[in-house]
Amino acid sequence: MNSSDIKILLVDDEPDILEIVGYNLKNQGYDVYTTSNGLEALSAAKRIIPHLILLDIMMPEMDGIETCENIRRMKNLEHTLIVFLTARGEDYSQMAGFDAGADDYITKPVKPKILMSKVKSLLRRLKSKEASELKTTIGDITINREEYLVTKGDQKIVLPRKEFELLSLLTSKPGKVFKREVILDNVWGSEVVVGGRTIDVHIRKLREKIGDHHFKTIKGVGYKFVLDGTD
Repeated sequence: MNSSDIKILLVDDEPDILEIVGYNLKNQGYDVYTTSNGLEALSAAKRIIPHLILLDIMMPEMDGIETCENIRRMKNLEHTLIVFLTARGEDYSQMAGFDAGADDYITKPVKPKILMSKVKSLLRRLKSKEASELKTTIGDITINREEYLVTKGDQKIVLPRKEFELLSLLTSKPGKVFKREVILDNVWGSEVVVGGRTIDVHIRKLREKIGDHHFKTIKGVGYKFVLDGTD
């Protein structure tokens, strides 16, 4: 991922901060967006899906803590990094920031070079996390989300999209029971599902291709993925 592909949302009610920090971020090649309060930040975040949000605490309309809490409830922003950039340096403010879901907390004033270094470090962490999430290996099964390909031992298995997404969901947390409504929401979303046995049909197909013993039915609840020899 190049710098120009990285979207950063800078939220602060001080025009000088928006100008100075925004200038330094743009100098690094990042795609920078700015807003001056929490409500504007929520709207902008939904629209642009930023990789990183630099967020002040003391702002009109909605403060940074409440803004952070709201962003953390948005599923499509679950991978977005949130960093508080604020003059509030008290311990209790930092604790409140982390409790709200922040990834880091930087106290103003901060030298531009130090801030840019921290931003680069955080984005490296994000890239590493994204790379690890693109490919998962469980036992002899490897799921490559970038290529939509499943490998079992030496065998390559190409699955239809919904079967792949269902397998990807279940294997994201082996042993966890995924309720039927959670599966429908994550795999089919707002799409119209024809018939109440849609999940069952896809599970049956996965059993045939991946192995019956990997998929356990929890009657009246949902399904879970298990490794060989486990329950």
